[in-house]
Amino acid sequence: MVDEEVVSERIRQIADTLAGRADELTGELVQLYATDLPQLVNDDERMVSLLSASVYQNIETALQIFRHGIDPGTVEPPAAAVEYARRLAQRGTPVFDLILAYDLGQAAMLDFGFKECIRLVDDAALLGEMMRRLLRIGYEFITRVVRQLVGVYQDERDKWLLNRSAARAAKVLDLLGENGGPPDVDAAEAVIGYRLRGTHVGMIVWHASEAYVDDVLSQLESAAGAVLERVGGQGRPLFVPRDEASAWVWLPLPAGASVRREDLDAALAGAEPGVRVTVGDPGAGVVGFRDTHQQARRVHALALAAGPHCDRVLTFREVGTAALMTTDLNAARLWVASTLGPLAGDDENCARLRDTLRVFLASGGSYTAAAAELTMHKNSVQYRVRKAQEVLPRGLADGRLDVELALNLCHRLGAAVLSPA
Repeated sequence: MVDEEVVSERIRQIADTLAGRADELTGELVQLYATDLPQLVNDDERMVSLLSASVYQNIETALQIFRHGIDPGTVEPPAAAVEYARRLAQRGTPVFDLILAYDLGQAAMLDFGFKECIRLVDDAALLGEMMRRLLRIGYEFITRVVRQLVGVYQDERDKWLLNRSAARAAKVLDLLGENGGPPDVDAAEAVIGYRLRGTHVGMIVWHASEAYVDDVLSQLESAAGAVLERVGGQGRPLFVPRDEASAWVWLPLPAGASVRREDLDAALAGAEPGVRVTVGDPGAGVVGFRDTHQQARRVHALALAAGPHCDRVLTFREVGTAALMTTDLNAARLWVASTLGPLAGDDENCARLRDTLRVFLASGGSYTAAAAELTMHKNSVQYRVRKAQEVLPRGLADGRLDVELALNLCHRLGAAVLSPA
């Protein structure tokens, strides 16, 4: 049976020995980080100096615990370690890097301690007890410090993001003319971290589910990044949260670039099903920045009016006319009713007739093409088109364009513009 006091005394001796090498051990740990976590060391001088101070103070604190028998559960992180965690949060360094740094540091310090134990202690039983205590206390110390520093990191990250997001959102409103007065473009670019003099496409991204979804904004930001990559964007998107489930987005594009529907669909193929996107046309400069955003917002209003059955991706190029027509939804509903008559009824039979007539007109009046798209027999298409025309208030020859527009509104908005059955 090994005497606990003997274990404590020999550990104090080891700690005293290592305390005299604190500067050397700090240098070795920083060199270890340079190999395994180079992103922490290949940084500006102030951050590297703060990293070294954090390492040194953590080593001193750990050695004081062993030298004086301090309960590791009562120890607070050193000041330099707290400040370093805050700075990492402000710079967007992943919290995993902070945790890994402490794991590497703990392993290295235990290795230093074990080597001293082996060098100074011949008794195998005593050596085993010393190592067990070093492992237990070292684990308790690092676990407590890391837990506290992760909390510091998260609090600072949340506060910093909130302040940055608030400043960015205010400057974006300036650019959109919603805060009054002409914007200072240079100042705006500095605040929002986005180049305004290039080509942009505006998007509204949101999550349509009413159920709770974890970390929605991160999902929306990932979706925006996927679209940027798919359309060949240049630089980083401007992502401005509007609430906990929606955001305004601008993507930087090469001059003359276009955004194809198939690219948008492909980019969102891996996104969570509740994610929805509306997209404006590309525009250049501050004027284009505003215009493409306003287009995306108009389409967003259309999507909200359409409800759950709406496509998850809508572009202004495809539905801009419908979006402009539904600024006053009640007026649009009355116009659809007057244009389509009984065909505007909200029932399955009217829906079949409307869809067939819409595809027939979009196919240039070709029964064969419409039948192919609808996977129906040509005779069935002819029958439905005839039945639909019989209930129209006016013949197609007198108002074909109006009928096509009304049918497209019904297709996009469904019950929002239909007459109750």
